[in-house]
Amino acid sequence: MSDARPTHSRAWLIVGLLWFVACLNYLDRLMITTMRDAVKESIPMTEAQFGLLTSVFLWVYGVLSPMAGYLADRCGRSRVIILSLFVWSAVTWLTGHAANFEQLLIARALMGVSEACYIPAALALIADYHQGPTRSLATGLHMSGVYAGAALGGLGGYIAEHYHWQSAFYIFGATGVCYTIVLLAGLRDSPGSPRKADAPVTPSPARRESPIKAIGNLLRQGSFLVLLCHVGLLALAYWGINGWLPTYLREQFKLGLGQAGLSATGYVQAASFVGILVGGIWADSWSRRNVKARALVPFVGFCAAAPALFCAASSNTLSVALAGLVIFGLARGFSDANMMPVLCQIVDSRYRATGYGLLNCISCLVGGATIYLSGILRDTHFNLAIVFQIAAAGLGLAALLMLALKPRSDLETQ
Repeated sequence: MSDARPTHSRAWLIVGLLWFVACLNYLDRLMITTMRDAVKESIPMTEAQFGLLTSVFLWVYGVLSPMAGYLADRCGRSRVIILSLFVWSAVTWLTGHAANFEQLLIARALMGVSEACYIPAALALIADYHQGPTRSLATGLHMSGVYAGAALGGLGGYIAEHYHWQSAFYIFGATGVCYTIVLLAGLRDSPGSPRKADAPVTPSPARRESPIKAIGNLLRQGSFLVLLCHVGLLALAYWGINGWLPTYLREQFKLGLGQAGLSATGYVQAASFVGILVGGIWADSWSRRNVKARALVPFVGFCAAAPALFCAASSNTLSVALAGLVIFGLARGFSDANMMPVLCQIVDSRYRATGYGLLNCISCLVGGATIYLSGILRDTHFNLAIVFQIAAAGLGLAALLMLALKPRSDLETQ
């Protein structure tokens, strides 16, 4: 690999450029859920059909994530990011022109295809630029854009209420297309990235590999399989919590619809934002003395979050429940800041985006199954507190798996 290294300012500029893309990524995918009534009034559909708009996005996004990661490893991170942003922004704009349910469903599936290409490529690019003790903080700052986009998704509902639901898709779709020009001018692969470092005449073995062979290479690595199991357990916990937390708070503590919704998102999102900053700085500092620090920071977080979440699910006191959610949010931030840095310690740099794509795939498939199964249980009047207790157990097991990871010494400088 080349000894070329990006400058410090350039490395942080990349994080800044991608922060806005991450924000748009989540805003565009989530805002349709905030304009349910307006969309259904314009395009008649059943509740199941409206739910399918989110499900089809999740399924397509998850299944295609490994291939999207492979393309980023093979064709260059920046190219995939720029193309992904342009396509999903154009699809967002076209979504506003949908005249029936079938067209809306196709648009959501196409968005799943294009957005699947972004996160694996973006996190791999940031890891390429931040090869020293800034990797976790850089990853965390980028992920704060994801949180911002999730929070700003509510703008879709506001625009739908005061103007037309189509307007939100026009505005944010056009914004993304225009921002593509900014990325074309400023986004480049790292001088030390695998693709840049490859000899121009003789491609590296990784670039000659088929997607199946590259994925098979990853699945033969014990630590990567452990990380896959870890992500699956996190998906079980996260989607169970995200899907049912507003309902649980409303029923358990007799909160109004608005108060329950704000409590479910506000406390967790705010704590997660603090968690990615604290967890990123802590892991970067600790990693100078302990090679396992990037895995140990999430371990500590989930060891605290598991009993806190269990207490939140078992308590009849709102303040106790909210305190448990805050601790859970902090732990989630610790994890988000360190997931790609942990992956970099166990997977060769040529397979980073492919590896993260596989993690995304498992997360989406488990998440979709969790939402579906919990919905079936809900129809049988299943106690929601048990869902959160199961989630707490999942976090505890996920924490233990972090101890089983074995960083490779030959990857420390990549």
